[in-house]
Amino acid sequence: MTLPFQLGNHQFKIQADSVEEIKGGLILHAAQAHVYVPAPPLSYYRHGWQSWSLTTWQHPNFQLPIQKPAILHPLQTDPIYVKHPSPNGSWLGAVEFEGGNVLLLGSLGLDAHVALHGQQLHGWYEAGNGEWFVGYGKEQSVFAQYAELLGERLGTAPGKPTPRVWCSWYSLYGAIDEGLLERVFDQLGDLPFDVLQVDDGWQVSIGDWEPNEKFPSGMEALAAKIRASGRTPGLWLAPLLAVPSSVLYRQHPDWLLHDVNRNLASAGFNWGEPLYALDTTHPEALDWLSALMKQIRAWGFDYLKLDFLYAGALPGKRHIDMPREAAYRQGLQVMREAMGTDAYFLTCGAPIIPSLGLCDAIRIGPDVAGEWESYRDATLLYNPTTPGTKNAIRTTVNRLWLKPLIATDPDVAYFRSQHTSMTDEQKRMLQDLAQVCKFKATSDIPQWLSTGVREELRAFLDARPEIVRTGRNTFTIDGCLIDFSPAMPLPKPPHGMAALARTLLGWLGNQGFVMRVLNRLGKKALQKMITNL
Repeated sequence: MTLPFQLGNHQFKIQADSVEEIKGGLILHAAQAHVYVPAPPLSYYRHGWQSWSLTTWQHPNFQLPIQKPAILHPLQTDPIYVKHPSPNGSWLGAVEFEGGNVLLLGSLGLDAHVALHGQQLHGWYEAGNGEWFVGYGKEQSVFAQYAELLGERLGTAPGKPTPRVWCSWYSLYGAIDEGLLERVFDQLGDLPFDVLQVDDGWQVSIGDWEPNEKFPSGMEALAAKIRASGRTPGLWLAPLLAVPSSVLYRQHPDWLLHDVNRNLASAGFNWGEPLYALDTTHPEALDWLSALMKQIRAWGFDYLKLDFLYAGALPGKRHIDMPREAAYRQGLQVMREAMGTDAYFLTCGAPIIPSLGLCDAIRIGPDVAGEWESYRDATLLYNPTTPGTKNAIRTTVNRLWLKPLIATDPDVAYFRSQHTSMTDEQKRMLQDLAQVCKFKATSDIPQWLSTGVREELRAFLDARPEIVRTGRNTFTIDGCLIDFSPAMPLPKPPHGMAALARTLLGWLGNQGFVMRVLNRLGKKALQKMITNL
């Protein structure tokens, strides 16, 4: 049915099976909901599917170029909607009007999507009926009410103190080994880190989560070394992925997600190999995930960063037929219970709404990088999910409405001057964002820091500033105005020769041999960078 409703000073037409008035808005019940707006909106809020997917305010008539290369779509955006012709996003959408008020249509369940068609917000569930929230008013107030309703239905994080983290990734990447990490841990001295996180590079392969030959003493010994320094041991892994070189892939292909043609469903490409997804409805796969989490805890790691979790919610044919985000949430629930609620659980590369209530923190933007923005990635490939500081800040700031529900991880802050092209102002913006999020981490190696910069890092970790949000992109930190607006603009779509270069680069990026060559070159450059450590 279609009914008119008065929200604020505007009358909206609502199409749904039933409508319930609540304070500050409406609850709709429908498989598909339509909200017809009375005037052309000024901008549209596009919410990305998982941690790295673009979240931004855009012009309502702007058609975002399809990001390239296509081989990466499953691990960067929701592959179902990558070619959707209208501005669209996962679970919610909002439009802004003259005077600063916004209208939001947001699902209160999983497996939902919202698109803008002219002056109509259209939301739909992929399977069955569900609830929707419609709110109108000042932006922060409307998003806060939506967050409150999500928390009532999906749960909120328990509010554990957010640890201060040193992680190995943005300095050493995959080139870690036992001796190198122990030297770095010793160099950290009395810097006030709560967690030392061992990132990618410790495992035999993606899918085989045992220590490789670079860690001859084993992971239990490494965790004990960290704990002896007075810090909590942390570990990275991507438990919902498998690559062809793994034993898991070879021995248990039936545990993996398949497509409608019964071929393995692609989860993207990384580490020089195609990626495949674990089916979180398969009982043996769930038992394996549970045992893996218990093993990690038995080694002594109490801070777990589980990455590339989007794999559990990809479209495909599952052992048990159920909606894809519900299947993901089932897998997350099994891992949460196995690791124990006393573990600190950070999700990354994770579908946002389906992760709520099951983890302590979630990454809410793409990876940062040692550069502000790459022309190749930003303009030619038009890929806002790739590692880059501007990409990370843009999406993170536009997701800060999630803060009442869960600890929000903006990724690491940079202090070093080596191995980065960022200006001091750009590094400061990352540091300020960490203070706003109240989630502080870095990967800087102490020997890359002068005495003065090391003390700046110490002050950053010790600071407990008062944070006040004053606008969409502005905050005060202890009364000092901070503006993240320089990170918000999207690149202009390429034209002319740049468009031709985009086509060529996109084609090259889809070739597995090219990706493997780039992976090998990256490893060689990294090895050269860390030779003197």
